[in-house]
Amino acid sequence: MSGSGDPAPVRDPGLQPERTRMAWRRTTLSASVAAVLGVRQVLHGPGTPVAVAATVLIVLVWLAFLRGAHRRMAELATGRPPGLAPRAALAVTLWTVALAVFAMALIV
Repeated sequence: MSGSGDPAPVRDPGLQPERTRMAWRRTTLSASVAAVLGVRQVLHGPGTPVAVAATVLIVLVWLAFLRGAHRRMAELATGRPPGLAPRAALAVTLWTVALAVFAMALIV
């Protein structure tokens, strides 16, 4: 029987935080590849103003994504990681979509 003064049971997260950290690393790696390919496209292509602007935006969004991903991976390394805040989830989603849009701008 549990009383109002009993502590909450200890949660065993198992390997879930580790799998989530690994997923963040894979996503960060693919974003890095997209950024590198974007820079390479501009360096070896005609270097139009639109391509240069898209590449600058890709690098800026990539850096913001790296910062957010690193922060989340650090949170997951704690004993009891907090859930991802809605604002952080929205930011990461927008960064990912922005990377895709800017990459498409380089191709078109």
